[in-house]
Amino acid sequence: MKHRRLLLSAALIFAVLCAVAGRIRVLAAEGLPDVRLNADSIAPRSIEELTGRNVTRDYAYAWRDLALALNRNQKGMLNDYFTGFAKDDFANRIADQARSGLRTQYVDHGHKVKAFFYSIDGSAMQLIDQAQVEVRILDGDKVVHQENGTQTYLVLMTPGADRWFVRSIQALNNASDF
Repeated sequence: MKHRRLLLSAALIFAVLCAVAGRIRVLAAEGLPDVRLNADSIAPRSIEELTGRNVTRDYAYAWRDLALALNRNQKGMLNDYFTGFAKDDFANRIADQARSGLRTQYVDHGHKVKAFFYSIDGSAMQLIDQAQVEVRILDGDKVVHQENGTQTYLVLMTPGADRWFVRSIQALNNASDF
């Protein structure tokens, strides 16, 4: 009888832990922005399904990390998904806003991303991102500027050992800039 109670208690604890762990994974996934990749007209080569999933995932992680880094003024948060010009530019922006006592909040409503170039050797992919974002500039907790709408970005991603990195990201005034 005592062993049965212990087994039931252990089973109950295990079930609760599994439920909590599953919920944590769901909450972590919910923290990522919605990124939808269209690679139907990519050239000069097509991308494999796994590559498309990885680019989509890593681009979402990059935006999540960027939003956190700008909100917390912590440029080290850019290390996992940014490199090159993109990392340098955002690190400088974070340093500038930290010096002035500001911070930036992104409320991300999703990204419609079109992949249009994938190099023959697989070393670079270019994207056009139609991002739906709210941007708030805060001085302490006071909003001093707010924008809401669609912003178009020209993005260069390059692969690393285990992920894709945002190497360059340039805001375009409108889609006709491309």
